[in-house]
Amino acid sequence: MPRVLLVYPEFRSQSFWNYRDTCALIDARYPAAPLGLVTVAAMLPKDWELRLVDRNVDTLTDADLGWADMVFTGGMLPQQLDCLALIRKARAMGKTVVVGGPDATSSPHLYNEAQHLILGEAEVTLPPFLTDLAAGEAQHIYQSEQKADVSTSPLPRFDLLKFDRYNHIGVQWCRGCPFNCEFCDIIELFGRVPRAKGTEQMLAELQRLYDLGYRGHVDLVDDNFIGNKKLVKQFLPHLKAWLEQRDWPFEFTTEASVNLADDEELMRLMQEVGFFAVFVGIESPDEETLKQTQKKQNTRRSLAESIQKMYAHGFFVNAGFILGFDSEKSGVAKGIVGCIEDTSIPAAMVGLLYALPNTQLTRRLKSEGRLHEGSDMQPDGIGDQCTAGINYDSLRPKLDILRDYLQVIETVYEPEAYFGRVARVARQLDSSKRKFKPSFSRWALEFKGFLRMAWIFTKDGATRGPFWRTFLGGLIANPRSIRLTGDMIGLYVHFGPFSKFVAARIRAAIAQEEAAQAQGQVAVRATACGWLLKRSRG
Repeated sequence: MPRVLLVYPEFRSQSFWNYRDTCALIDARYPAAPLGLVTVAAMLPKDWELRLVDRNVDTLTDADLGWADMVFTGGMLPQQLDCLALIRKARAMGKTVVVGGPDATSSPHLYNEAQHLILGEAEVTLPPFLTDLAAGEAQHIYQSEQKADVSTSPLPRFDLLKFDRYNHIGVQWCRGCPFNCEFCDIIELFGRVPRAKGTEQMLAELQRLYDLGYRGHVDLVDDNFIGNKKLVKQFLPHLKAWLEQRDWPFEFTTEASVNLADDEELMRLMQEVGFFAVFVGIESPDEETLKQTQKKQNTRRSLAESIQKMYAHGFFVNAGFILGFDSEKSGVAKGIVGCIEDTSIPAAMVGLLYALPNTQLTRRLKSEGRLHEGSDMQPDGIGDQCTAGINYDSLRPKLDILRDYLQVIETVYEPEAYFGRVARVARQLDSSKRKFKPSFSRWALEFKGFLRMAWIFTKDGATRGPFWRTFLGGLIANPRSIRLTGDMIGLYVHFGPFSKFVAARIRAAIAQEEAAQAQGQVAVRATACGWLLKRSRG
């Protein structure tokens, strides 16, 4: 029987998302485990011998590759370079390579060196590949427009994971999003009709984690957990009963659209089962920009009031913001900074617009002749969309966009500003309904993490005062939420240095743009002088 090595490529790009330094506070190596790959593992024949190597937490050795007959891999755009390097290395060692995942699905031409491409949703395209492989007739590409019935998705092979390597473990309940944001590839990959797993199916996945001894933070990795509110409301009471029977072993985070704030009942149900943080895509506070990018769910509302409602239900909010949209005007930096301060969102993931492969935005830019050649290739050594964005000809001068972006990054991640937002949120969070209680060993680990965090911030004069004022203020004003206050503070162990890295890269990009403009002006003047000289001689 085949020996199969499942390899999760490294996220090479530095990013606001890859908060490794924060994870290190509690001896973890990376935020999230590779849920997609352990789900694929569950679809493979039971008699195959499997090993998993996550390049974000472990080293891939020649011995690992030497052991394997086949290598299964794949990932997202920020993993592209490592994935392509892995394919070449495995092929050089004579291994059969099978690739899937969102980036291969969106840009299959980049992955042709692999013998087999399993594109789209694996529940649809992997079974025919396995059938053909057994018959010795495996093809190069398997793809389908069909969307998977996720109720048939198998229970992931969580046993392949090393739980202590990660800050949290993910499960997926629903795929797809009902909205139509122009820049988003989720609706292209998974469609606009949310497809949810059954209640018993989800509880079986949580039970498997529980049986394996995992306790703590579980992330519902759905791109929009509330895409079908009716189904969520049917599911959550069952989840609550399951948690009560097991003395509340898990606490939860997820991603949701901002219209979560419109549904009091849904927020209450989420609070009762232990959701403590939600990521929300805000993108821009400008209504015209939201309309033009088709993110209308964020319009006709006060974003500050919506976010405050989430705080009142015990969720601290992480949010995404983007600069570079066609409809942006001067003053956009002031608007975004104002929105972040008005909402008090500490963790604001601010990036430059990146036209992802296979989106409405990319197709429009290409039709307008504005998309850069090789736009689907991930450059090496960059800070994700923070410094690799604007892979198209922008309508607004690129120099203006970069200057606005620099202003936002340097303003919102200045220590007093960041810790000030944490302090305001810490006073508002309602943790009165939280039932999850860490074990003694977890408390010990978190206390060690606190001491490390306190040392990092105390030895730095810029963060010493803001840190202690925020932590002690939160402890006095809202002691029930002190763990969440610590979580928000801990993110700055990564966000502080990373924002400085981004700012330095953007300043360099601004200098490069200014130099190019200066050279262009010199060339124009030289051409004009030459023309005048020619006329005078004539």
